[in-house]
Amino acid sequence: MVSEDVRKEQEEQKEAMQRENIARPGFGSKRPHKATVDGHTKPCVDCGATNWSSDFSRGEVSCGDCGLVVEENLIDPGAEWTNFSDSTGDRSRVGGPTSYLYSDRGLNTHIAKADVSSSAAARYGMNSTSARKWRRRRIIDERSQARASRVRNVMKANDMIKNHSNLTKNQQEEACRIYSKLSLLGYVAGRSVAGVAGAVCYLVARQDNMPVQIHNVAERFKVEEKELSRMIRQISSKMRLQKVTKPDAFFNKLISDLELPANTIQAINAIWKMVEARQELWQGKKPVGVAAAILYAAVRQTNHKRTQAEICKAADVSEVTIRQILRDIELLIDLE
Repeated sequence: MVSEDVRKEQEEQKEAMQRENIARPGFGSKRPHKATVDGHTKPCVDCGATNWSSDFSRGEVSCGDCGLVVEENLIDPGAEWTNFSDSTGDRSRVGGPTSYLYSDRGLNTHIAKADVSSSAAARYGMNSTSARKWRRRRIIDERSQARASRVRNVMKANDMIKNHSNLTKNQQEEACRIYSKLSLLGYVAGRSVAGVAGAVCYLVARQDNMPVQIHNVAERFKVEEKELSRMIRQISSKMRLQKVTKPDAFFNKLISDLELPANTIQAINAIWKMVEARQELWQGKKPVGVAAAILYAAVRQTNHKRTQAEICKAADVSEVTIRQILRDIELLIDLE
């Protein structure tokens, strides 16, 4: 039996809490846990207190005053932070983020070949008859995921982008995103998959100031350079990806290919600063050709000489291109 004094004290505490909640509506009240509310609203049988505490690491409910355990082996209603991957410390209960590198954004499931033919499958009771059935189901599952022509088209383009683009993973995902959007807009229909994929990769590389040339992309994707150039112009206009590539994007590549020392960069930057101010000298011209001419003018001012043939081979341009641009650059240097 609970004494009269204890009962009065409990009623006074209850009234005080109600007054506090009325004075501050929405504040001051902490919702108790479901396990405590459902089964443990009455006072403790030993001390008469209602100060219940839940320890979900041990699955117990005990009195906070006397320590009497009134329930054990509780079911934790919270989130289950079970990690089935090999990594440690990852509390995520979901899979990886969606990715445009896959035609289904990586959200689809598939039956892995190792799940059917590995030794673990036989160890867990899969016999030859079951394995044969699951192999057939796996093939049907793969075919059903790529039944639509558009899905097959995007899968083929994604494979080309991943295998032939020489881009980083983030750039590949951006290229796949643009290709998928072009496919939805109906641009890919009737055009070469390799050509559209190569044009998208070129535009993504140009957006990140990567030194890439059209004929190199055409060679990797096995398309004609003229066709690729036409698609690049159309897609850049359609997707608003127009960007002027400056010659300075090719400086690091040419310096690395020609094995020039670091002090050459100062002379190259000084000449480029003068040329950049005169936009008519470099706009409308091939950027790598202007970069090669600036680099040749810079090495002539230093003791690390390189011939025009060596620079043309590194830049993949003709000597006529360098001479035509070099004439204007030397005239500008003399004026300065």
